[in-house]
Order: sequence, then structure tokens, then C-alpha cells
Amino acid sequence: MSTDGRTEAPDTEALLRRVIDILNGCRTLPLSSSVRLDNRDEVIELLEEASQRLPEELKQARWLLRERTEFLEKRQREGDDILEAARVRAEGMVQRTEIVRESEHAARRTVDDARDEARRLRHEAEDYCDQKLAAFEIVLERTIKTVQAGREKLSVIPPPPADGPEARVAGVEAGDDTLATEDSFFDQDRQ
Repeated sequence: MSTDGRTEAPDTEALLRRVIDILNGCRTLPLSSSVRLDNRDEVIELLEEASQRLPEELKQARWLLRERTEFLEKRQREGDDILEAARVRAEGMVQRTEIVRESEHAARRTVDDARDEARRLRHEAEDYCDQKLAAFEIVLERTIKTVQAGREKLSVIPPPPADGPEARVAGVEAGDDTLATEDSFFDQDRQ
């Protein structure tokens, strides 16, 4: 299912919903519980596109985690640099204890701010990944239910009539007098 550059491509869940709709719309074959799938190629194409999109969404989640890790490392380095600068500065100004205290306080505040920001970004990344995985889980559960329902429909064997095969002919109960006359039978040659 290709799209042009003007429209946004449907997401994985939309593709899977389309496959479900196609399967639900299939006609059953006469005298059978099997279905006829007229647009098999379209279903295969939709499923292939959905499977190609899943790794893209997972790649986005991995990218977000890598961004978070790089951000945490950068903030940690900045915090370490600030602490080191504060130590060097403090050693150079031992007689000015107030300045040393202020720089240490600023460094601690910066490190605390960096840790808070890193914690917030980590939670956002985890929430994003959790949301994507939950949506994917829902799609998979729906797909599994649809497949199970389809398999159940295909495996159902109609029960035999209660009174035996001779008691019921073409939907007519035993003792039904509608078969008593010859006119009641359908003759395809007579109109």
C-alpha cells in the first residue's frame, strides 16, 4: 500500500485494522464455512507494510533512549566540570571562604538541576516506550483474537440432527406434510 508524498502514511495499527476489515468482509464459500479471499495480494501487502513499520517505531524508541543516555552523560560531564572548576577556584581563593561557599553551592545546584532534568527525561522516555509497547500489545491482542475467532469458525463441525439423517430432509421436519404432494418439489426445468 504505497502512498504519495502529499499524504501521511497510516500507522501500524491502521494497517492491521484494514486487514481485519478485509478478512471480516470476505464471503463464505457455498456449502462451506471457508471464506473466499478475493484480495489476497492487498492483505499480504498491508501485513508486510505493518511489519516494516514496527521496526521503525521500535527504532524511534531506541533513538529516544540513546538521546536520553547521551543527555545524561553530557549533564554529568557538565556537572563534573563545574565541580572541578569550583574546586580549583576554591583552592585559589582560600582566604575568601564566602566565594568558595557560593561556588560550591552553585555547583551543587547545577548538578541537582541536571539530575532532576535527567530524571524527568528518563521518565518521559520510559513513558513514551511504555505507550508504544501498550499500543502494540493492544494491536497484537486484537489480531490474536481475530485469528482465533477465524480458526474457531473454520473448525466448527455442525452437529448431526437429533433424530437421524432420515428424519430431516433439506430442512423439513419428520411428519411434515409439505412433501406429500408432487407440486411442492422444486423443479428447475419448470418455470
